[in-house]
Amino acid sequence: MNERVGLSVLGKPINAFQVARPDRPGALILAGVHGDEPKSVSVARNLVRLLEGDAPAVAEQASWYVIPVVNPDGYEVRKRRNANGVDLNRNFPTRNWEPGSKRSRMFGGAAPASEPETQVVMRVIDRQQPALIVSIHSIDRKRQCNNHDGPGEPLARALSEFNGYPVRGSIGYATPGSLGTWAGVERNIPTVTLELPSHHSLKRCWEDNREALLACATAAKLTSGPSHRHWGG
Repeated sequence: MNERVGLSVLGKPINAFQVARPDRPGALILAGVHGDEPKSVSVARNLVRLLEGDAPAVAEQASWYVIPVVNPDGYEVRKRRNANGVDLNRNFPTRNWEPGSKRSRMFGGAAPASEPETQVVMRVIDRQQPALIVSIHSIDRKRQCNNHDGPGEPLARALSEFNGYPVRGSIGYATPGSLGTWAGVERNIPTVTLELPSHHSLKRCWEDNREALLACATAAKLTSGPSHRHWGG
């Protein structure tokens, strides 16, 4: 099932794909948070196509909620930030949020959660209460990794078994206002920022992560608890 979950700064729809399986824990997959990371969008869309088609039985072990393009305005023009010039992965209302410089690619916005795209993600998480979150990004200089936040290390290790990327508790620099901090650290949801290697082809990124993402179904069963309800639609 596809649904519009919100609008961007410029009024573009933010769409989500859902496979609701009653009494099964949910995996939330996000991509296109940064508009200049098209490989993340490609991988998420391939996952949707797989789930829409003849997905392996393992995919049916969980509910799925996929937002392939969180930042449609930035994605259209291949720019990191949204139409207001805000880095959405620095805009979440975390205890360590800070605006930073407006000239920076990592500008956190005028206020925490000031951006409609950020608010969409927050609403989805509050409504769906996922058992786990994977936010797909890409990174250069061969720094690809499964970067975990909160209780996300077991999930990161599960992904690593398939994609072979290193498991890291830190990306190597400060990320105030990040989704990982807001959802993983402060809300205790297992969260992984899946950093694809930007030097790899779209095809290889998908091939390396197809089984890794499907493994979220099993991981969701293992991580779900009383604080994460099962999705029914």
